[in-house]
Amino acid sequence: MGVWSSRVVPELVHRVMQRPRFLPWRRRLVAEARGEVLEIGVGSGLNLPLYGRRVRRLVGVDPSTALLARARRAAEWVNLPVELHETGAETLPFADARFDTVVSSWTLCSVGDLARVLAEIRRVLRPEGTFLFLEHGRAPDPALARWQRRLTPLWRRLAGGCRLDRDVPAALRAAGFRVETVEAGHLIRGPRLLTWHWFGRARPADGPADATTDPEAGSGTAR
Repeated sequence: MGVWSSRVVPELVHRVMQRPRFLPWRRRLVAEARGEVLEIGVGSGLNLPLYGRRVRRLVGVDPSTALLARARRAAEWVNLPVELHETGAETLPFADARFDTVVSSWTLCSVGDLARVLAEIRRVLRPEGTFLFLEHGRAPDPALARWQRRLTPLWRRLAGGCRLDRDVPAALRAAGFRVETVEAGHLIRGPRLLTWHWFGRARPADGPADATTDPEAGSGTAR
């Protein structure tokens, strides 16, 4: 791993993702977390102080040594048990059906094998558990999506593997999740190539249904 990937990219990720415009979305994302919680791509720990009293224990994973060093410092100020592991999400070192909630924010764009990561999330999530996600990716506008596909090879090299052209809700359904609610659109200020987002909740397709499910939410609503 070169200096760019091991040192420069983690520092850039931390500086960009700590910007105030992301904070309201982070708060909304973790507000539903409860019980035993796993956060994949925990990064520098920016979500850690935001978890509420319904969380019994928080486990975070990330492959970056530099980002996890920041997360460990952040965890010292969190009033709940925190356990951090330096590992990618393709092979999670946890038992089946361990977690009540899995959380992902701006992570699925950069994992190497998205299908394998989602299979692992489904494996460690309890049948009645919830996957909370806030991700960016491929816009429905064909012209914008074409530019996202063209620029992704270069962007991946510069931005730690981040892809601009993934369709996260479609990947979730293919992995056996039921997408129960989702907001979709250019939810955060910034270049349109980067800012098409999905904010939502999914459950294992064979798990119990949520009475609050919106049957029209699966396809998203642009705004």
